[in-house]
Amino acid sequence: MEKDLVEYIVKSLVDVPDEVSINVIEGEKSTILELKVASEDVGKVIGKQGRIAKAIRTILSASATKGGKRAVLEILD
Repeated sequence: MEKDLVEYIVKSLVDVPDEVSINVIEGEKSTILELKVASEDVGKVIGKQGRIAKAIRTILSASATKGGKRAVLEILD
């Protein structure tokens, strides 16, 4: 669920949506989402002073909390 949400948001932001990939690492109480985008799109996902990344993490956290878990988004470059 969280993967689909992040994928939808990120693909809407970037120029090369085909290069968006998300690796999900499931833990007992938390889920780690590793986000990888094209090198020219990293800035679009992070945003000025990390504002877009922070907003995506906030939405992800709210979605995961609703399901009783914790989710972490890591943006890989």
